Amino acid sequence: MPKRALVEHRPWLLASIAVATAYYFLGNAPIGGIQLMLLKGLGIALLAIYALRRHSSADARLLALVMVLSSLGDVAIELSLVAGGVAFFFSHGAAVVLYLRNRRLDPTSSQKLTGGALLLVTPLVSYLLSGDWAIALYALALGMMACTAWLSRFSRYRVGAGAVLFVLSDWLIFSRMGFIGQNAVADWFVWPLYYSGQFLIATGVVQTLRGDLAGDRSEPAST
Repeated sequence: MPKRALVEHRPWLLASIAVATAYYFLGNAPIGGIQLMLLKGLGIALLAIYALRRHSSADARLLALVMVLSSLGDVAIELSLVAGGVAFFFSHGAAVVLYLRNRRLDPTSSQKLTGGALLLVTPLVSYLLSGDWAIALYALALGMMACTAWLSRFSRYRVGAGAVLFVLSDWLIFSRMGFIGQNAVADWFVWPLYYSGQFLIATGVVQTLRGDLAGDRSEPAST
């Protein structure tokens, strides 16, 4: 990566990782609820800045919108599950638009099968875990996001896998709402799965967009 790009762009990723890690370890620290809420939202908000700094296309702006809405959801959900869910619902909607704009032209049968499974299984499992039809309705948007991510031209090892990690993170949250109740596994893994998923999505989309640009300029792509 050119030195200028390293100085101007990678720090946003490093800052995001640092903030997300700090939130994870300070989650139970007595530093104040508002400060923790802002710290939580900042981790994903920095990924939005990263996307805008790394590419100037409409797709990069859509990616930034996805991250901004998710960041708002991270903060709002600490105050109201409904408010947080609404923000994430719109975030998934923006992500679906992004992925449909970048559909894979000729997906294989296995890719179509996996995408269909994500669309159908995500709301079903979400309902079974939570016992709440409102959660199932939200999870339909979640499943659509994961399905379209998997069937997009973006890397399945980054964007597709990131979407799946997002689904797994939400399933852990829903499990705490249903018959499983509070459990240490969910407490330990919800945030790492969620943040890792968002990080993979952001860097995976940017990598592809910059690959398009590099192809036009005959330069190597980088995240």
